[in-house]
Amino acid sequence: MSDQTYPASPAGPIMTQAPENQTTGPNFRTIAVIIASAMFMEQLDATVLATALPTMARDFGVNPPAMSLALTSYLLSLAIFIPASGKIADRFGSRTVFSLAIIVFVFGSILCAQAPDLRFLVFARMIQGLGGAMMLPVGRLVLLRSVARKDLVAATSWLLVPALVGPILGPPVGGLIVTYFDWRWIFYINVPIGCLGFILVRRFIAEFKGEADGPFDFLGLVLSGISLGSLLFGFEMASRPDEGMLAGILVIVGVVFGLGYLAHAKRHPSPILDFSLMRVSSFSTSVIAGSLTRITQGAQPFLLPLMLQLGFGLSAARAGGIMVATALGSMLMKTVAPKILRRFGFRASLIVNGLIATFGYAVCAAFRPDWPLPLIFAILMCCGFFMSFQFTAYNTVAYDEIGRERMSSATSFYTTFQQLMLSLGICTGALALSGSMLARDHATPVITDFSAAFLVVTAISLTATIWNIRFSQSAGADISGHKR
Repeated sequence: MSDQTYPASPAGPIMTQAPENQTTGPNFRTIAVIIASAMFMEQLDATVLATALPTMARDFGVNPPAMSLALTSYLLSLAIFIPASGKIADRFGSRTVFSLAIIVFVFGSILCAQAPDLRFLVFARMIQGLGGAMMLPVGRLVLLRSVARKDLVAATSWLLVPALVGPILGPPVGGLIVTYFDWRWIFYINVPIGCLGFILVRRFIAEFKGEADGPFDFLGLVLSGISLGSLLFGFEMASRPDEGMLAGILVIVGVVFGLGYLAHAKRHPSPILDFSLMRVSSFSTSVIAGSLTRITQGAQPFLLPLMLQLGFGLSAARAGGIMVATALGSMLMKTVAPKILRRFGFRASLIVNGLIATFGYAVCAAFRPDWPLPLIFAILMCCGFFMSFQFTAYNTVAYDEIGRERMSSATSFYTTFQQLMLSLGICTGALALSGSMLARDHATPVITDFSAAFLVVTAISLTATIWNIRFSQSAGADISGHKR
C-alpha cells in the first residue's frame, strides 16, 4: 500500500470523487476498524435488547408481548431510511453523514435509557433506527471510497466481524447487564463507544460527495418504506406463535407496495432503489447468491440457542458461551481471506467455500446432547470461519464492476436486501421448526424438530451454488490480485 496520505486538516479532506487507485490515510485497517466499531455498536444493541424485554416490561407495567413494539419500531426506521442513505451521502458527504449517524444513534440511545414508559421508548428506538439505517450502508460506502482496491478484501473482512459477532454476543451481554446492573445500561454503553467513534471518523476518514443525478425520490421513499417495513414486520411476526394471519397480511401489503415501487422506479430519473444495478453481472450475482446464503446466516442465531436450551437443557449463559465459537471463527478468517482469494480467485473460492460453509451448518442438525461440548464448539468455530469468508467475498466482489458514481446507490441497494434476507432467514427457520412440530404432533420442539429446521435452511442456501457458478472466471481479479 502506498505511503501517500491526505493533507492534514482539522475537518479532514474533501473530495467529490475517489480515484480508482484511492489510498487510505494512515492504514486501511484503521479505517476498517473505526467503521466496524460503530457498526458493532449498532449490531450489538439490536440483539442485546431482546434479553432485557421482560425486565423492561415489568418496569413499564405492561405485558411482555407488548414490548415487541420496541423491536419493530427500530425495524421500521431501518426499512424507511436505509434506501435513502446513499442519496443522502452523495448530497452531504459520506463522512459527514456517517459521523452524524453516530451522533443520532447515541442520542437515541440516551433517550432510550431515560424512557419512563413504553410509548417514549418506541419513539426513542425510532430515533436510534434512523442513526442505524445511516451507519450500516454509509459505513460500507466510506470503506469502498477510502480503501484501495488491492486492500478491499482485507478491509471488508474486518467490517464483517460486527455483523457476525453482534447477534451472538448480544443475548449473553444483555443477560449479564439485566442480572447484575440496570437494563438502562444496555443503552448507556453506546455513549462512550459512539463518542470515540465520532472523534476517530472526523480525524481519519476523508469526505466524499457524489454528484446529484436528479431530484430526490420522495414518493419512492414512501413506497419502498411501506413495502420494506411490511415485509420486515411480516417476516418477524411469522416467527411468533399465533401471528400467522397478521404476518401474511403484512407480507401481501409489502409485495403490493413493492410492485408499486417498481412501476414508479421505471419512470423516475433517480429512484431511491436503483434496480438497474441488477444488470451489472457481478453485482446481481452477488446479491442473489448472498441473499440465499443469508437465509442460513439469519436462521442460525435463532435456531441454535433454542436447541441448546430446549433440546440440550443448557442454561442461557452456557448456550451463549458456546455461541461465541462462531464469532471466534469469523475473526480468525480475517488474516487468510486475502491470501485464499489471491490464490484461487473469487469464483472458485465462492463455489468451494460455499459448499463447505453450508454443509458445516448442516452438521448442526446432527448435534445431540451426548456430543462433547468442545466438539460442538470446534464445529461452530469452523462454521463461523467459512461463512465469514463467504460474506467477505460476496461483499467485495459485488462492487467489482460498479463505477464510483453509482457506488452510493449500490451500497444502499445491497444493504437493503441484506437486512431483508436476514429477517427472512429467521422467518424461514421458525416456519421450518413449526412445520416439523406440526408434522410430528409436538407441542414443544424437540431435537429432531431443530434438526429438520437446520436441514431446510441449509438446503435453501445450497442453491446459491448455482449462482456462484455464474461468476466470471475473472470476477474481482484486480481486487484479489488473482491471475489465471
